[in-house]
Amino acid sequence: MPVHSRLIARAIVLIAIGVALAPFTSFPIGIARVNPTQHFINVVAAVTLGPWWAVIIAAIIAIIRNAMGVGTVLAFPGGMIGALLAGLVYRYTRNVYLSALGEIVGTGIIAAVVSALIVAPIFMGKTMAVGVMVASFLGSTVIGSMIGVLALKLLARTGLVEPAADIQAQQQ
Repeated sequence: MPVHSRLIARAIVLIAIGVALAPFTSFPIGIARVNPTQHFINVVAAVTLGPWWAVIIAAIIAIIRNAMGVGTVLAFPGGMIGALLAGLVYRYTRNVYLSALGEIVGTGIIAAVVSALIVAPIFMGKTMAVGVMVASFLGSTVIGSMIGVLALKLLARTGLVEPAADIQAQQQ
């Protein structure tokens, strides 16, 4: 299978997992519906596909979660900012643990602040204390990121995944 096809297939599988698990792993905390599965997907996508693929996957899952009624508009910054930071950190460090930390900082702090100060008031007409938003986003992303690291370690042992850099090097 051509390399580009493998990237697309891997992205579709990650989207399918994120969408399939969302009804079972999303739960409300205040005005947010946190979803640890998204953060697990973000870490796996960031490491295996790269930052831009991870952001696109997070956006597609957010759209579908909202359409299914198991997400809010907070899923966009909550998923996409963490995915981008996780991917960029992995790109420059090649460290899975630091990538997960990028997801945690990107979602748990940056996206939570953006959600509390911009997205919720403007798009939802609601307010939530920044501290509460940070606490809820952090709880979700820490759990999901730890599962993502575990999944990557297990998949690497089986030889089923290779980092994004290895796949993209094959394209050249």
